[in-house]
Amino acid sequence: MTKHTTKGRLLLLACLILTLPSLGQGLLTTYEKSDHQETSTYQEGIAFYKALAEKYPEVRMIEEGPTDSGYPLHVVLISKSRDFDIQQLKKDGKAIFLINNAIHPGEPDGVEASQLLARDLLENKKLNKLLDNTVIAIIPFYNIGGALNRNSNSRVNQNGPKEYGFRGNARNFDLNRDFIKTDTRNAHSFTELFQELDPDVFVDTHVSNGADYQYISTTIPTQNDKLGGPLAEFMKSEVLPYHFAYMKKAGTEMTPYVNIWGMSTPDMGYSEFIDLPRYSSGYTTLFHTLGFMSETHMLKTFEQRVQATYNYLLGLMTFTNDKAKEIVKLRNETKEQVANQKEFVVSWKLNDEVCDSIVFKGYEAERPISEITGQVRLKYDRSKPYAKKIAYYNHYEPDVTVTKPDYYVIPKGQWPIIERLKWNHIEMEEVESAKEITVEVYHIKSYKTRQQAYEGHYPHYDVELETKKETVHLEPGDVLVPVDQWRNRYIVETLEPQASDSFFNWNFFDTILQRKEGFSAYVFEDLALDILKQHPEIKEALEERKKSDEEFARNGYAQLMFIYEHSAHNEKAYMRYPVYRFSK
Repeated sequence: MTKHTTKGRLLLLACLILTLPSLGQGLLTTYEKSDHQETSTYQEGIAFYKALAEKYPEVRMIEEGPTDSGYPLHVVLISKSRDFDIQQLKKDGKAIFLINNAIHPGEPDGVEASQLLARDLLENKKLNKLLDNTVIAIIPFYNIGGALNRNSNSRVNQNGPKEYGFRGNARNFDLNRDFIKTDTRNAHSFTELFQELDPDVFVDTHVSNGADYQYISTTIPTQNDKLGGPLAEFMKSEVLPYHFAYMKKAGTEMTPYVNIWGMSTPDMGYSEFIDLPRYSSGYTTLFHTLGFMSETHMLKTFEQRVQATYNYLLGLMTFTNDKAKEIVKLRNETKEQVANQKEFVVSWKLNDEVCDSIVFKGYEAERPISEITGQVRLKYDRSKPYAKKIAYYNHYEPDVTVTKPDYYVIPKGQWPIIERLKWNHIEMEEVESAKEITVEVYHIKSYKTRQQAYEGHYPHYDVELETKKETVHLEPGDVLVPVDQWRNRYIVETLEPQASDSFFNWNFFDTILQRKEGFSAYVFEDLALDILKQHPEIKEALEERKKSDEEFARNGYAQLMFIYEHSAHNEKAYMRYPVYRFSK
């Protein structure tokens, strides 16, 4: 393969991109046949890839698993060697590049860009070289139910195409919130696929809402502090500078995702979006994949947005092919480090006292009085473009850090948790015979809960814990999860209750938050008196509480409840987290 300088390669590929309409005329997409006004239906998109696979032995389309729509999740593999054995390809040093499209089918730019790119990689000799060190995997439509639910109205602020799909899936889930809780068949099938591929680079394609500005494209690379380690330094010093430069030379300059809402405007500055594990790139980061979300601007034309997405993918693909060995090596080193890592950050907070500055190309904002509401509204004046430095807050710091145990202990009755661990290829050991062990047990001291439904849940947050040493009885079939795996981040960030997207916060353990038994005061009163006589320490604690809490002292039922909670009659399961920590 001919070697080029980075600058020369950027210029070469920018020229190739500008001549896109002349590339690959063998198979035309719906987008091309409609003069860039329409996006493929689900049936048209699958038919395109089937035709591509029939024409090129380098292409294979696979049905990976079911989705809520009743249709299977497809993945299209493009392998120059015509070998589709992922494990063998990894042994050969190939990098795996996974593209996810139509997670929000009303944002179809990636659907079209991926079809164009897949074809051009096969039909254009110069672009074909990008397959020398890289295997491409494309999910044509992730949210198939949403893709089938076509309309022209739901993306009210978006400029084309003529028709598009809907954000919610067949059960009205937003799939870009489902990567941890895995409520949908889509997420289950994606999880299985992702773990089989173990991709080195991942891109999820989107169209952005929000402010108005000059850029066609914005980007969400996985948050750097959260990524951590040598991969974070590599992302910061090599991947992002290359990608930003590439997009600028290609004529589709981009900026960090414009993370503002309401009456705020970009010139006020904004913070970096933090992709929690519920989101696609946040989930993939748990497995040390370089994750990205492309975000084109809703107000630009569909043609401009597809072109920008094409460039976005091609730029990252070029970098991945050139740096395949280094990316694979860094990921392997990171996997080894994480397997031996002792402490894990499970919650992050923005440091709003430290910021970088970026040159932002926007439009001046006005705030006239609305003719509808009579109140101040926001309006951008495109006749007044600007380019000026703004504050960009992109530093996050640990909020909650935990030390890992040697094992997490999960009773077999918690099968939804065990099931999800299995889907993510987490190694586990089953208890073979009954035994007793001493473990750390979390007791939930307090928590807060969202008051509005959010993706089928009422998530918790701000969890406070009390840790106690207790002896527990294990039964055959209970599970021990060793925390010495390269997938440790997933293990810790789902099983630790204080983690932002823990299974606890996603309501998997809400049954422990409600008492199943209680007492009738008129019956318990006499028993409570006996308890106080037999346990002077409870009586002493009761009197102290009455002295320090006037409201408690006036509440007879609360005092009986205090005695009940401190007695042998209190149910053990209440507020007791049923996943234990065990260290030898």
